[in-house]
Amino acid sequence: MKDASHLKSIVKEKYAKIAVESSPKDSQSCGCGCGGDYTNDLMMIQDEYHQVDGYVAEADLGLGCGLPTQYAQLKKKDTVIDLGSGAGNDVFIVSSIVGKEGKVIGIDMTQEMIDKSVLNNNRLGYKNVEFRLGDIENIPVENDSADIVVSNCVLNLVPDKIKAFNEIYRILKPGGHFCISDIVTKGLLPEEMRHSAELYVGCVAGAVKNEDYLKIVEESGFENVVTHSQKEINLPADMLTELLDEGQQRRLKNKEYGIYSVTLSAYKPSIN
Repeated sequence: MKDASHLKSIVKEKYAKIAVESSPKDSQSCGCGCGGDYTNDLMMIQDEYHQVDGYVAEADLGLGCGLPTQYAQLKKKDTVIDLGSGAGNDVFIVSSIVGKEGKVIGIDMTQEMIDKSVLNNNRLGYKNVEFRLGDIENIPVENDSADIVVSNCVLNLVPDKIKAFNEIYRILKPGGHFCISDIVTKGLLPEEMRHSAELYVGCVAGAVKNEDYLKIVEESGFENVVTHSQKEINLPADMLTELLDEGQQRRLKNKEYGIYSVTLSAYKPSIN
């Protein structure tokens, strides 16, 4: 994982495989696309969608780490962009809220995910939904066109997070906002954890410190940053034994460092 293009190729390969091989989320799902030998062991980090209006089980591959739609303040007629839309899970939930006069555009860089989401929508028949193949560092959406941007456990997989948040700022209307669920860290993760390719694709090793994440958001020009939820992610004991020595495991247990799921929102300033 020496450069951004290599990181992206790893992510694309993994999520393409998930799109082709995965069935809707079940009790074996681990959330956020975890891979390797831990798929059946990693504690689920995704919040439950089953009671959410507009939920479509066939579009839920268990790849999220929160419920950004819960805090996004979605309204009828809103134009909403979902970054890293996968099989369309959050897109369909948003679609049911914004209604026929609203619009939802799902963006994903993996063609297999786009194909899966289009097939799901063909079955569901939503007319206010569109899916576009694209990179979050170069979002295929016009300037000042979105009321709200949502994303679920995707931004931490983007190599250039500054560019990603600058793009979110660009596509939002003045006064618009984002609501994002993502993975962040506390303290300095051990190198063994940081450089594990399997963990990277599983939304862990690509994460940055929470304070750095918030700094990127603020330096991108956003204001009124609010963290709506935060929860610790506990990795299975066999993974920790393989990756960390006893001292590192002890420091993790003492919360000197850790991995967290967070959901936050922030606003693009209005034009005076």
